[in-house]
Amino acid sequence: MTEHDLLVAGAGPVGLALALALKDSGLDVALADTRQPEAVAADPRVLALSHGTRLTLERLGVWQALPATPIITIHVSQQGGFGRTLIRAADYGVPALGHVLPAGALAGALRRAVDAAGIPVLDETEVRSLAPDADGVTVQLAGRHAGERRVRLAICAEGGIRAEAAELTERDYGQHALIALVEAEGAPPGTAFERFTPAGPVALLPCGTSYALVHGVSPQQADELLALDDAAYLAHLQAHLGGRLCLTSIGERLRYPLGLKVRKTPVGPRTVWLGNAAQTLHPVAGQGFNLALRDVWALADTLLRHPGDPGATATLAAYASRRNPDRFGTIGFTDTLVRLFSNDLAPLRHLRGAGLFALDLVGPLRHFVAKRMMFGARAWP
Repeated sequence: MTEHDLLVAGAGPVGLALALALKDSGLDVALADTRQPEAVAADPRVLALSHGTRLTLERLGVWQALPATPIITIHVSQQGGFGRTLIRAADYGVPALGHVLPAGALAGALRRAVDAAGIPVLDETEVRSLAPDADGVTVQLAGRHAGERRVRLAICAEGGIRAEAAELTERDYGQHALIALVEAEGAPPGTAFERFTPAGPVALLPCGTSYALVHGVSPQQADELLALDDAAYLAHLQAHLGGRLCLTSIGERLRYPLGLKVRKTPVGPRTVWLGNAAQTLHPVAGQGFNLALRDVWALADTLLRHPGDPGATATLAAYASRRNPDRFGTIGFTDTLVRLFSNDLAPLRHLRGAGLFALDLVGPLRHFVAKRMMFGARAWP
């Protein structure tokens, strides 16, 4: 039976980042992933990285290798109502509010760094079950490295949340996201757009010479919009965005449902859940991966500050207590944005407009939102 201090289920960006953060900790760390190594680097999704996430990736030594596009300005507005706000990097003394890059490029850079550090990754291997007890966790593996392993701490950083209903908080937003790469012209370089519409938010994030689109609509509208040809869909999208930039072409459109799914506690007996295994958020304001990476960094730091048994109850309780304010603050911030802006009630429309107008005029209020987006819910004051 093979022994490890930690076994990380999932060798995507979250699991790889944790392993890399612990490379000099003295802990014996291994990862297991059901996919082939090249599959992770082929992930077509696009990630919005906050300034705080950039700082973490710099500490992990992978930032310089990433093809990241900076976000210099964020333009926030609502369809059919007055009010808009601009959040600018120059107001905070940072080179960019955040960056955008393909998820596969990030995973590839992290995997190369993990391989170079000599951290073993069990590719094409599924974690079938975890059986924690007082001294450790018995892990059953299937696939290429099938067998039983004994570890002191299991990290679940793979796939969605699998848990009993009593362990979860869930909300169905009644929205699907259409995602694609869009070509556009007319906007200053490095400008991201967050446009709130009655059907859901529309985000355009600069990604290389293109824009990454995230378009929130009802499931029925998603069916109808996917049935349109590119020209008709672009015309529909242009009507939502107004004249701030001109859309010229679009790539393949994909869809996925949007909802809130949160594990009430991210720790259990000798087990920690990270990333989408701990919480799945609406993509508004791009907080999901950034929250996950803050969890990763805090977990690594907690393990370093509590030497000895990494799965000790007191150690995991210290991590959970440390993360609760940011974790639930970010979840609440995102959930409130979605519910406040995704409707067409006249009183709320006027209130939203007044709020956006106030954000543009009142510096401390705008700074509050900007700092949350850059550093998380504990960034203020």
